[in-house]
Amino acid sequence: MSERTDDLSTADGIDEGKRLVRVGGDKGLSLAERLTDRFHRLTWRTPIHGFRLKGRYPLKLIAVPDDPLFGDVARGQALLDGHLLYRGESHQIAGLDLRSFSPSPAFAEYLHSFAWLRDLSSVATRAQGAPIAEDLMERWLAAHADRITALAWRPDLWGRRILFWTSHAPLILSSTDLVYRSKVLNALARGARHVDSSADKASPGPNRVAAWCGVIAAGLLIPGGDPRKAFGEAGLARALGTALSADGGVVSRSPEALLETIGLIVTLRESYAARRQDLPGFAQEALSRMVPALLGTCHADRGLASWQGGGPVPADRVAQVIEASGVRARPLRQARDWGYQRLVAGTTVLLVDAAPPPIARVLEGGCASTLAFELSDGPSRIVVNCGGARSAVPALPRGLIEGLRTTAAHSTLTLADTNSTAVHADGTLGRGVAEVELTRQESENASRIEASHDGYVRRHGFVHRRQLILTADGKELRGEDVLLPKGRRRQPGPSPFAIRFHLGQAVEASLTADGLGAVLRVPGGAMWQFRTRGESLTIEESLWIDGEGRPIATQQLVIGGAAEAGGATVGWLLKRAR
Repeated sequence: MSERTDDLSTADGIDEGKRLVRVGGDKGLSLAERLTDRFHRLTWRTPIHGFRLKGRYPLKLIAVPDDPLFGDVARGQALLDGHLLYRGESHQIAGLDLRSFSPSPAFAEYLHSFAWLRDLSSVATRAQGAPIAEDLMERWLAAHADRITALAWRPDLWGRRILFWTSHAPLILSSTDLVYRSKVLNALARGARHVDSSADKASPGPNRVAAWCGVIAAGLLIPGGDPRKAFGEAGLARALGTALSADGGVVSRSPEALLETIGLIVTLRESYAARRQDLPGFAQEALSRMVPALLGTCHADRGLASWQGGGPVPADRVAQVIEASGVRARPLRQARDWGYQRLVAGTTVLLVDAAPPPIARVLEGGCASTLAFELSDGPSRIVVNCGGARSAVPALPRGLIEGLRTTAAHSTLTLADTNSTAVHADGTLGRGVAEVELTRQESENASRIEASHDGYVRRHGFVHRRQLILTADGKELRGEDVLLPKGRRRQPGPSPFAIRFHLGQAVEASLTADGLGAVLRVPGGAMWQFRTRGESLTIEESLWIDGEGRPIATQQLVIGGAAEAGGATVGWLLKRAR
């Protein structure tokens, strides 16, 4: 980590000795002071507020909060070497003109959010990092401080920017150039006013939460911000209410998005700490729900599984966010709203998607993954989903990235080479799974999940039902996939289906002599056997998007067959041989 200090000089725009201030609330105020405070709240976001701000408060920061999270070392080192690096995309800083710069969308968000300040701070001292940070800041100010553009002034990016600018103020406000410092602080004040009025325009989920976190941070750290803080807290409470399900998951059903949301709240908490204040109760309560839900989608190695376009976030990054949250909880095993079921036996972890996909308005890049599962044995992932539709490196062909969202990219049944829920080219999801029925039973000998979805009823006249039984020692997973006739069939003749089991990285599969089984050799020496009573079993190529967004060549087992008018039933078994 870089050298950090909260006692910047007045020339840096932050007064020494000004961290101890009266905390919020009106306890101890006189009647006149209470009426003034009430008036401030009523005039927030009105022309009166703009008039009231003029000339009243000096342009400075009251305090500098800590950043509770570490950045990416490789990206930080690239900045020291003169490059911006993100998900395999690299651009030289020298000569960079941000007025005409057109990187990939993900890279642009990384740049405009100023998340790179966290990466730089993780590898550089203040003396090393400040010249780089201030150079990029000057380039950004020249291109975007006085010109509102759709991307650079997006409310969620302004929210993140405020969090990063304030927590890394030593890197961007070390210059002795008074004009430069004034530009930075003026941009901060203008951005805060912008996000005041636009936070609710951000898309639901982490983006809207980020926008309101920025409003609150500005209220805490810019003088005269008590009304803004109160206004922001009300907005954040609404944003969390729409972003989270009752059991703590995000409505987009993306574990990676939930991890991001937790990270935003723990970062915001440091702004409160800098003012000797506590995180509001509603936000702390949200953290206490989010952490178990997140842990419920982790494998035994505490890394995230690949659901709803997210990648397998490495265990160290997950652990860092959980540690910063301060919440100690067990993984959520059964989440009907969040939608993920978790079975643990011995060293085996089974994760099942047992809910409809997210509704289109809350997620672009959603996946048709209903009834898919992932299976791990200790540190090794045996069965996975391809994942990564939202986190893959931009060098991948667009068609391949869209393919990662399909049902065939998940370890479940695909009927007639179609998706259980329609996947649209604009990133949204269409018709398909509307209802999932679920039963779960636990006993001393085994745990059993039976679930069904209606995604194929309208187009093909079948319900897909899947039964999974994990023995108490975790060494055997029995499965059964059933197609049950329902409704009116639109296509005459047999309906072909494929049941796919995408294998984890470095898991090697070889067919048995009878063609109805396979031996799976797992890194570390373990071996699993696969058997099926299906019509055919083949080994095909697959790919898996790793934690860095890179495609890794893997294999998949595919059970093929065809459903007649009366339906079809296929049983299969995964058993640990050693």
